[in-house]
Amino acid sequence: MELNFLAVLVAAVVPMVLGFIWYGPMLFQNAWMRESGMTEEKMKGGNMAVIFGLSFVLSILLAFFTQFLTIHQFGALGMIGGEIETALPSYEAFMADYGNAFRTFKHGALHGAMAGIFLVFPIMATNGLFERKSWKLTFINAGYWTLCLTIMGAIVCGWV
Repeated sequence: MELNFLAVLVAAVVPMVLGFIWYGPMLFQNAWMRESGMTEEKMKGGNMAVIFGLSFVLSILLAFFTQFLTIHQFGALGMIGGEIETALPSYEAFMADYGNAFRTFKHGALHGAMAGIFLVFPIMATNGLFERKSWKLTFINAGYWTLCLTIMGAIVCGWV
């Protein structure tokens, strides 16, 4: 069991591409700007190279961690302390039988969606409540991250 860094890099591009569409004029740009208090003037401010560069680094971290949410075999690896060389023969037998079980795009998408709904949404909704943000903004942002995690989960889990 090893980490797939190419799948992580491809999955890390998802928030960038999806964000361009989701927060762009074809979907939620106007509603997001209105609900978040963003203006054209604010959008022009800021160092875009730094914003996009750090966003990509954070997307890599998210894609890397998404593997542990979607690939069940990492649980077996964790049970042996992560040291394959010192594992009992039962680990090798388990991996021979189940090493590729549930390693599909569909399964990864399911777990990514569940992470969005049951992890990201409650966090964002709680923040929104205390920040006095609208539910519309909460659903726009949580919907974006749920869709990102769904696609990212599909990529990192199904890319065997």
